[in-house]
Amino acid sequence: MKTIQPASLLLIIPQLLLLIISLSKQTRAQNISSDTTLTTSGTTTSVMSPSGDFSFGFTPLPSNDNTTTNLFLLAIWFAKTVDKTIVWTANGNNPAPAGSELNLTPNGTLLLTSPNGTTIFSLASGAGSHAAMLDTGNLILVDANSDDPAWQSFDHPTDTILPTQVLTSNIFLQSRLSNTDFSTGRFRLYQKDGKLSLSQVAIPKDTLYEPYWSSDQAVDGTQLVFDRSGYVYFDLTNNTHLNVTTANLDSSSLSKFYQKGTLDVDGVFRHYKYPKDNTGGWQQKWNIADRVPRDTNICLRPIPDDYYGSGVCGYNSFCQTDVESDQLTTCKCPSNYSFIDSRNQYSGCSPDFDTQRCDVDDTARFQLVAMTNTDWPRSDYEHYTNASEEECREFCLKDCLCAVAIFRNVECWKKRLPLSNGRTDSTANAFIKVAKDGSTSRDEQPAEHDEKIKKEYCSKAMVVVGSTLLGGSVLINLFLLAYTLMVAFYSSRKRKQNQFHPETLAGVGGSNLHSFTYKQLHEATNGFNEELGRGAFGTVYKGVLQREDRIFIAVKKLDKLLKDAEKEFTSEVRSIGQTHHKNLVRLIGICKEAENRMLVYEFMSNGSLTSFLFGEEKLEWNKRVNIIYDVAKGLLYLHEECVSPIIHCDIKSQNILLDDHFVARISDFGLAKLLLVDQTRTNTGIRGTKGYVAPEWFKNTLVTTKVDVYSYGVLMLEIICCRKNLELELGFDQERAVLVYWACDCYRNGELDLLVESDIEAMMDMRRVEKFVRVAIWCIQEDPSLRPSMEKVTQMLKGSVDVPVPPDPSSFMRTLR
Repeated sequence: MKTIQPASLLLIIPQLLLLIISLSKQTRAQNISSDTTLTTSGTTTSVMSPSGDFSFGFTPLPSNDNTTTNLFLLAIWFAKTVDKTIVWTANGNNPAPAGSELNLTPNGTLLLTSPNGTTIFSLASGAGSHAAMLDTGNLILVDANSDDPAWQSFDHPTDTILPTQVLTSNIFLQSRLSNTDFSTGRFRLYQKDGKLSLSQVAIPKDTLYEPYWSSDQAVDGTQLVFDRSGYVYFDLTNNTHLNVTTANLDSSSLSKFYQKGTLDVDGVFRHYKYPKDNTGGWQQKWNIADRVPRDTNICLRPIPDDYYGSGVCGYNSFCQTDVESDQLTTCKCPSNYSFIDSRNQYSGCSPDFDTQRCDVDDTARFQLVAMTNTDWPRSDYEHYTNASEEECREFCLKDCLCAVAIFRNVECWKKRLPLSNGRTDSTANAFIKVAKDGSTSRDEQPAEHDEKIKKEYCSKAMVVVGSTLLGGSVLINLFLLAYTLMVAFYSSRKRKQNQFHPETLAGVGGSNLHSFTYKQLHEATNGFNEELGRGAFGTVYKGVLQREDRIFIAVKKLDKLLKDAEKEFTSEVRSIGQTHHKNLVRLIGICKEAENRMLVYEFMSNGSLTSFLFGEEKLEWNKRVNIIYDVAKGLLYLHEECVSPIIHCDIKSQNILLDDHFVARISDFGLAKLLLVDQTRTNTGIRGTKGYVAPEWFKNTLVTTKVDVYSYGVLMLEIICCRKNLELELGFDQERAVLVYWACDCYRNGELDLLVESDIEAMMDMRRVEKFVRVAIWCIQEDPSLRPSMEKVTQMLKGSVDVPVPPDPSSFMRTLR
């Protein structure tokens, strides 16, 4: 037997101490048994692995602005990294509201429920005696009758693989939607036909596009392995393997790093390592050890010949990356375009203006903005050779279908929306068609138009003066000169009286609004003669500003203000004046003179949505679909993108106005605080309109933006069905009298066709009808925390995230029957 020398004992003792510490930690391992409850807050929100490296439980859904949220992920994360990196989620598509609980039922089911008892996530193993979080990062359900786990998270990964984890042929990784949205994303790492591949996914379906990367050799692989030594490799049937990534860690440094492999939101699979301490010169962050595709610009990858998807960054955006850096791909929008989801740069972009019309000559309203070294290799519909750059620009500008022209050498390509696979390209120049000054109509350029008129007038005046000075007698010339100057003076004075100019627009708290006199608005409305409508805020009249181009306006006379509300009036008007979005009715100016309080808005020629939903002539389905999108985007802006967020409190069809092109604009936003108390509140403190009112108004609880979400859900159903939310007149079918009840019944019974049975276009688009009804039911949930934000609603409508099956809206609505 070998004798152990004293020197060797000195080496063994520290190892024994580490072993003892490790064993003592294992004895403190935290399991989830049938008597354990994890909650979003309280004493037990998570459990740890024996070493403390991993945690499993509830963690707040992260946000881009580092603010706290009321939604939670049931997740596994690295407990000792600075950012508590999440590696697995159970409910990424359906975050849990505050107050949710996780329990292990007596029959072995791991059950996540919301505060009202709705099931959010359920894992029925049938044999699990308890759940345990292992030091490998694997969550298992322990089978009391077997050595094998009844279920393990390693067999159901999300976007990350960990050391010791194996992905067999039927297991794949799928990226999340964004860095802060853990919904199912657009890229997948999977095995097919013996190869390991990366593809973009057409969500919300699971359609896979052609791979943009796959294992190069004609191999027959069986499984993807992440071993302890820092290699991710593909096992082959001939007992060899193909290295996919390596962290380049030797045996002495292996234990000093955490590792993970993640399919990131930009479609790159990256192998990361994180130092467990700050020795060795390593920063306490995730460092990229390797990537797939390796040393390749991912922006150039996802575009085989038969590729249909958007590319890395989404439609109408373009992609930039630095393969040498540790940063994710950067996505940008073209000039006068904005991200569809302002918090997700991978969501794609949409124009900030109304695109060019083909039924009228709309050319003068647009211009081309040059973007050097930029290209969208798809979406071509016309190709010219031997063309000059000037010709290329002209071809696109005069074509109502053209959104972008690409010029390279002596070739020109015209492209229509949506644009896909945008990227930087040093050989190409792009010309983006945008509305001049980003406006949606000529009326939104008063300053520019006035300046043009002014220059034209001055030029004419100078011609007259010059011609008189060149001939005739001195007396006649002096007379004509004096006459010309007098005409110029009085014309200029009259123009200033009849037009609003930027220098006069700073009269309300510094906001860009024009201050009108009562006399000016009395004349503009012909003595308040033509009434457009009445509401809780007052009466609206049609008017026209007597300029060269005659701008039509809507003047709202506020006659039910709170007493002593001067401060509130100024504050609210300032807030309204700072908003600018194509789906909001624009406030032009105000009148604050003596007892008169009036608001001057741009005129909406098609009036309110009400007449197009409930009148004899119903608006066609495609236009109603666009209106649903428009209102969602307008509310998203009010709730999350304004300088000061605004809760509307009265979303309904009467407050949705339609412009010349049937673009929906939200009106009366920001005015709720200006109403009389008895006009806005009952004894229970309710604001809004019957049928649109959220349940929390009845409970005297805190009112948030979710009251608008509820009203929007009701409005959605009205737009889908072309009927009022309440039909209580005698003879109407009682089962259909309350629209939200009837819609929920139709959805639950699989009879959605009844909602649109007289609408042929909608009947041919039942997949979208079902999605819209699902979104609406989510919006009208009794519990505000279950309702999605308008950001989430917009994502669900656009299809960038799945729409989960909604729960029944609640007993609250049913008890009102």
